Amino acid sequence: MNNIRLFLWLTLAGAAWLTYTAWMADYGARKPANPPVTTEQPGTATNDVPRGTSGSGSQPPQQAPPQQAAVTTGELIHVRTDVLDLQIASQGGDLVRADLLQYPVDKDIPDHLVRLLDESGPTRWVFQSGVSSAVGGAEPTHLGTFRSANNEYVLVPGQDELVVTLDWVSDGPISARKTYTFRRGRYDIALNMTVTPAAGGSWEGTPYVRMERFHTPAKRSYTSPDSYSFKGPVLYNGDSFERIKFNDLVGTPETQQNVKGGWFASIQHHFLAAAVPPSDAVYNYEATARGSVSADGQPSTDTGVFVLTAVGPTTDVDAAMPLSTTFTLFVGPKLQAQLQEVGGDLERTVDYGWTTVLAQPLFTVLDWVHSWVNNWGFAIILVTILIKAVFYKLTAMSGRSMAKMRKIGPRMKALQERYKDDREGLSKAMMELYKKEKVNPAAGCLPILIQMPFFFAFYWVLVESVEMRQAPFALWLQDLSAHDPFYVLPALMAAAMFFQTRMSPAPPDPVQARMMQIMPLVFAAFLVVFPAGLVLYQLTNTSLSILQQWRINKIVARESAAT
Repeated sequence: MNNIRLFLWLTLAGAAWLTYTAWMADYGARKPANPPVTTEQPGTATNDVPRGTSGSGSQPPQQAPPQQAAVTTGELIHVRTDVLDLQIASQGGDLVRADLLQYPVDKDIPDHLVRLLDESGPTRWVFQSGVSSAVGGAEPTHLGTFRSANNEYVLVPGQDELVVTLDWVSDGPISARKTYTFRRGRYDIALNMTVTPAAGGSWEGTPYVRMERFHTPAKRSYTSPDSYSFKGPVLYNGDSFERIKFNDLVGTPETQQNVKGGWFASIQHHFLAAAVPPSDAVYNYEATARGSVSADGQPSTDTGVFVLTAVGPTTDVDAAMPLSTTFTLFVGPKLQAQLQEVGGDLERTVDYGWTTVLAQPLFTVLDWVHSWVNNWGFAIILVTILIKAVFYKLTAMSGRSMAKMRKIGPRMKALQERYKDDREGLSKAMMELYKKEKVNPAAGCLPILIQMPFFFAFYWVLVESVEMRQAPFALWLQDLSAHDPFYVLPALMAAAMFFQTRMSPAPPDPVQARMMQIMPLVFAAFLVVFPAGLVLYQLTNTSLSILQQWRINKIVARESAAT
């Protein structure tokens, strides 16, 4: 079997599969649209408060109509750390804006930062939290008013922690406080909520946290990795991680009851915002959504608002033992080290898809090598060499088979000429030739099949790992997660593949031989839109394969001369 031809066909099939998934995301079959969405009572989402029942039950919150105007946030409290620039609204005491100071949208425009949270408009994405009352009366929910001693907080050099305290404005029989704790270099934020009844009194309350986000589908493009990354709500129940398609969620709420160690998040390519309740408490989770209505009155299930809610148990408290609950909010890039430190398997939001079993350890090795060389491009080259070393014996077996097939190529061609009208005779003669020369034409299939998954795993590591976002390598390659701007690597890859085919046994069929010559150009055309880091991996791997095959050809030639 012609191994290089098999490799080219498999790689082409893989590239076609990636193209197919992008096409299906755009034009694939969808479920029928839901009935038109009504728009009565605009603003109900902001005015509804999650209610708990004693123990674990919860009444589902309503969601905001997507066409509603911006809600009132009251005064804004500005908080700036070394990695985050945030705003907290006095109404609700909630996070309503977050800019990532170290992540520009475009590295050539450093002042245009990635913004994850925003309080209004089509980019609306906010956290809301509070404690609802089980006994009626005033309650410190996300509708209440909170006050802070200052309206400006900055984490100054030499300071490792910044604490922002907001007190609920109320003359009722209870007092409440929200305390945010920010740490240097960290994207996880501790949110502590306390409720204290007056001396001699008692109170029952239910803590909750929720997220509202206006959803728009990711733009599909063959040149953009966003085309393949999931964008939308996810739920984790301590065991299973569930991605929820927005159009499936419209009209069909998703609920998970009595969950310990769970969380919810909204994820997108490279970034996320998540809420992680206390792992030792039982929470109920719900995801709801409402599609938008276009200007001509037509309903849509592709855009709209989704709401994720986590509601804790109702607790009876008094002055001696107030209610105290701490949520962890994560707003930032999918940095795997920080996600792992938060716990609760939050690192599962780094979505490598079906390649996770290979991609996760591959990233771990890449990250370790990067810690030594401090350059992701060199890390990719070194890890490629390590992978090649691991599979050296298998690829050597494939290489010897190719060298022997090349050696007996003229004799095979002569047999084909002799038996051109006798297929059965040709098959028998070929088998006798293979047996005499001790050649197994299928010997190289296994190494190639084993290496193919690493190609796809490398792809997902480069596309999904934010650590390599806008990571420079050298010279003109200043972003390994984007395609080569000058197409130098794809051109070098085409040249390397062409040279590799010249080292392989030529197919006897002229049509197949012509295809072998064209295939490097076809594959290079696919690589034009792939991340530069992936092409760097494939170019390194192919170059090493050429060197290995050259050495094997020399060895086989010496062995043949000796006999």
